[in-house]
Amino acid sequence: MTTAPVSSPEDLILLECLVAGTTHRENLKQHEPQLYVGQALQLTREADSKYDDWAVKVLTTAAEGAVWLGYLPEVRNETVARLLDAGYALSARLVHKAWEDDWLYLEIEVLLPATTRL
Repeated sequence: MTTAPVSSPEDLILLECLVAGTTHRENLKQHEPQLYVGQALQLTREADSKYDDWAVKVLTTAAEGAVWLGYLPEVRNETVARLLDAGYALSARLVHKAWEDDWLYLEIEVLLPATTRL
């Protein structure tokens, strides 16, 4: 399940975290210059992951090539995975990026759209 990457100031921040696994993403160095603070990101459930029952991929939007950046951290992804499985249209946005040696540090916010609230 892929989520809508649209966000607004009224969206609820469900989670602030680093993107895990960026060092394992091939060609991320070539895509990094196109990443920018405030950028909308999409979240996709990977229910068949053999490493993590609650795996959630973090990608750029389809319009930006759907570049796979990494995952939500394993110890913080269960609630987001359950909401995605239940059909909630969660999205994310990039709030910080920096290189630390060969590691691309990406901090994101996971968002629940304001339109889902009463």
